[in-house]
Order: sequence, then structure tokens, then C-alpha cells
Amino acid sequence: MNWPRPIHQAIPYAIAVGLLVGLQHSPLVETANLLVYDLAINLRNRAIDGQAEDLNWPITVIGINEADIERYRWPLDDTLLCRALKQLDTLGASAIGLDLYRDQAKPCLHDEIQRNPRLISIRNEHLGITAIPGAPARQQAFNDLVMDADRVVRRDLIHVGGQEEAVRALPLRLLETASQTRDLDRQLEQLNERHWLNEQSGGYQDLDAAGYQAMLPVYPPGRYPSLDLATLLSGEVSQEMIIGRVVLVGNVAPSLRDLFETPHSRFVSNSRFFEVSGVELHAQRLEALQRLLQNRAPEIITLHGWQRWLLLLMVVLFGVLIAERPARIRRSLVLLSAAVILLISSVFGLTLSGVWVGLTMPLSGLVLFSGSGILRRGVQSQRHQQDMRRLLGQTSSPAVAQQLWDQREDLIKDGRFTGREQQVTVLFSDTCSFTSVSEQLTASELMQWLNRGMCIGVDAVTSRGGIVNKFTGDGMLAVFGAPVSKGPAMDAFHAVTAALAIQEQISRLNEALTKEGQPALRMRIGIHSGPVLTGSLGSSKRLEYAVIGDTVNCASRLEGLEKDRHEGMVRILVSGETQCLLEALPDHVTSEPWGTVLIKGRLEPLEVIELRSTAP
Repeated sequence: MNWPRPIHQAIPYAIAVGLLVGLQHSPLVETANLLVYDLAINLRNRAIDGQAEDLNWPITVIGINEADIERYRWPLDDTLLCRALKQLDTLGASAIGLDLYRDQAKPCLHDEIQRNPRLISIRNEHLGITAIPGAPARQQAFNDLVMDADRVVRRDLIHVGGQEEAVRALPLRLLETASQTRDLDRQLEQLNERHWLNEQSGGYQDLDAAGYQAMLPVYPPGRYPSLDLATLLSGEVSQEMIIGRVVLVGNVAPSLRDLFETPHSRFVSNSRFFEVSGVELHAQRLEALQRLLQNRAPEIITLHGWQRWLLLLMVVLFGVLIAERPARIRRSLVLLSAAVILLISSVFGLTLSGVWVGLTMPLSGLVLFSGSGILRRGVQSQRHQQDMRRLLGQTSSPAVAQQLWDQREDLIKDGRFTGREQQVTVLFSDTCSFTSVSEQLTASELMQWLNRGMCIGVDAVTSRGGIVNKFTGDGMLAVFGAPVSKGPAMDAFHAVTAALAIQEQISRLNEALTKEGQPALRMRIGIHSGPVLTGSLGSSKRLEYAVIGDTVNCASRLEGLEKDRHEGMVRILVSGETQCLLEALPDHVTSEPWGTVLIKGRLEPLEVIELRSTAP
């Protein structure tokens, strides 16, 4: 359809828009974004060294490990927990978070939570597990962790507004207790909305962002001082490890399966899949909350809303410029590659610095729009190239047209091929007894008969990288090594194998001709290697890609040498120069030396060898 040019140019971009919209609703976008995020966070946290001791309320973890379970059995007796909690209270803990479910606690735990206002008991909203019976509302907190669809903990539900007093996130309740501040929830609610995640934050797609959620800067384990239960119960803990600190008591034993995957899980090489205990994650949540309130900003911020759409629009427009502005497609491809590398590096670098920008959509927009434009130009260029090939094919070969298109700026000056001296192998062929055959056939039949042989010759030459430079009535002049050479030895080999292929296929053609009652086709081929002069020859009205020199003359003389000495359907004579370039002949080929021959127009004699194929 002959549409206007602007419409032709817009069609690929319209398709790109459709693909981008479809991709926007694909789960692959979020999956890819999260993978990039996990890698960046893993690399980011490797650079963090040391413990988190610069907090207003430092954190200590009491981890119940495998040795504790073996020693005290599981489930732990509540009397042991009561002893441990009283010990922590005596050592001066500012707040104690018991990250163990005790909805059916013994009286000692009931008494302890009534006695100690700094003790916090967990509940689980999702599972419907309650806190220690009788625990005051201000000493209860939910320990629910937010997991993404792939079961990885990357974000934190810091606060849920408009709930009853007992519904507080564990880190928030611990910080309220340690600081003896009752309005931390209101401080969080007064923060700007940009601090919190929404449905399109970072690399998320349609996120359930209920409540006040932020990305959790998950650190590798070992960030906080840790003690086991046995050490605490034995009284071997120094007061400096507890006094003025927030203490979290919970399971760290792998056998209890209170473990969670984090952004580090897939990037740690270990015999066991890397997971983080729940009590460790709660400690990290508490640290992130303290830093959020201190700095009035989360450690990891996200692009969302209009910011994401603006970035996507800028990238798309840049992709269109890459596709349309450069004069050559190759330059557009180079610029696209550089832009892709720059975009990936920039987004990855921002994530490393704590700004999460989803990579998939901007990268897809850049590649789709730039690729669509480049593809459109490529198709248009291919059409131009085919037109040029067709025009040049009237006076030269398709290979010359291809080279002209690929290297036109280097090869053509003032509308002509520049003259060059090249080492080539020339193949010259001629059809025998053409005059006598022409007397037996009509003009139409003769042309068809001749073309059947010519098709074999042309295909054998061009399929091996040679060019049919010209047709000489009932023969042809083919060149291997000009305008593009694969090396003198390879050019000679291709010329010889082309001649052998002609010899074998002409034999099969003659079988068909005999069945059709037509004359057999016989051919002579001469092959010689040496230097020639190549370049455009003629006037501006008619130019021809010319191959000139003694090498062409020698090939022609070999073809016409001793015409009566011709056995079989196709005779192949090669010169000694060509034979010297061949490492070996195919196994099914025999050679018969003719000795040296002095040919017309040449002072030095030429060594001549006949090649014959023994293939069936």
C-alpha cells in the first residue's frame, strides 16, 4: 500500500507502543526488576562493615540456637524464659521484645509481663495468634513480615494507621517503649507521602502498599551483638551488652524454620540455601525505623508515579533520536549499545546508592523504540540495496554490487571504482561445438539449452565467493579474489572446486539432455592465478567492473589450448601457479600433467595440468 512517508515511519513506533503497553502488564517486568534490585542490594551491603552501634538505641539479639534446643529441649519451658527475661530486666534493657509465640503461657509469663512494662509480647495478625494472655495493649505488637510474590522479604510494614492500641508493628512498639515516647505513630503519619511505597514504586507493578511501607535495607547477618540463651541463663553476660539497649529474644536455630529469604539469598554460595532468622530481620527493621525517624527519610527511596513515567518518556524519545538522527545504521547500532550500557549502569548505580529505579520498562522502551526505528531504516536500506544490485547486475555481478553497498564510501570516488592491483584466480569457460549445436535447435531451444549450462556455472562460482565478471557469448569469465579476497590459496581452491562442481553437474545434465533427445553439452575450462588490475572501465554512460591483465589472458589461453585434446564432457586445465597455491586436491580428483606450454602473448612458458573428477 502506497501510504505517505510519515505514516510509514510511524508504523514501527506504533507497534513498539503496543508491545510496551503489553509488557507493562506482564509479571516478567517486576520479576526482572526485583532480580536487579537484589543484585544491587547484595553488592551495596558487602561494602558495609562493622556493627550498627551508632544508633540511639543499640540492639542486642538473644538467639535460641541448636545447642540451646539440645540442652533445654523444645518447646522451651516458660520458667526458663521467665528467668531469662528477669535477667535482662536486671541488666538494664531499655526494651525487651519476646519474638516467641506464647498465647498459652504459664502463670510466670503472665506475671512477668504484668510486672515489667518494658517487655513486649508478639502477636500475629495473619495467623490469628494472640499475645501472652493478660498482656496490656501497650505491650503487644505484631511480628508479621511482608513478603513479595517470590517469598522474599524486601520491604517493611512499619505502621498501620487507624488501628486499636494493641496493633503496632514490633519495631515501632520497641522504639516507643525504649524512648518512652507515645507519639511515634503520629510522627510517621506526618512524613511526606514520598517516603512510603505505593502501587508503582521502584520496580513494583500493582503493589499491595496498604499501611506505611518502606523498602527494608536488609543487611547480612551478624550486624548486631548476639548471645545464646545458655550464656544468658548462666549469668555470664556483661551488663554493657544489655544496659540501655533494645533486646530481641527469638529463634535462630535452622531446625525451627523461623527463616526467611532476603535479597542476599540467591547470591550467597553455600551448601545450604541462605536465609535469615525472623529475630534478625526484626532487629534490622528496628534499625531502619530509627534511621528513618532520625534522618526523616528511608535508607532506600523509590521512584514512583509521574517520576517513572517521565523517565520512560525521556528514554523513549532518546531511543527515537538514536534510530533516526545518525546518517548510517551502523552508527545507530553503536549508539544504541552505548545507551543500553549507560542506562543499565546508571540505574544499577542509583540502586547501589539507595535510589531504586525499575530498570525493565526504561530499558525495554529504549530497545523497542530505537530497535523499531533501526529496523525500519534497515528494511528501507535493504530495498535500496536490492535496487542497486539490480542496476549493477546489468554490467557486473551481484557480489560487486554488495561490496559497493557495504564499502561505497571507501571504494567509489567520482562515481567510479578506484583502480587496484589484486592477486586473483581467474576461471575462463567456453561451450564446445556451439555452432554445430545451433544448427540442430531453434533459437528458443538453443537459448534454453545454453542457459541450462550457464546456470550450473554461475551457481558453482557465486556459491563459492567468486563473481561472474562477464559472459563471453557461450562462455563466461569468473574471478575469485576480486573485489573481495579470502586469501590467494583459498581463492584458488574455490576456483578449482567450482570447476570440478561444473564438471560433475554437466555430466548429470547431459544424462537429462540425452533423455530429452537434445545434444550433449561439452565445456572447456581454464584456470590461472596471478595479479590483475581491477576498477571501473568506460564512460559515465556505461561503466563496467573490469578485470585486466596477463592472468586473464592466460586463463583464456588455457581454455582454448589444444581443443582436439578433450576427453569427457568438461575439460579442466589449471596452471602451475594455481596448483602451487593448492594444499591438496580432493580425494576424488586426479591430475595429469601436460608439461610446459608456450602460449600466445606470453614469453614465459606455462605449466599445464588437467584435472578430472572420478566422482560417480
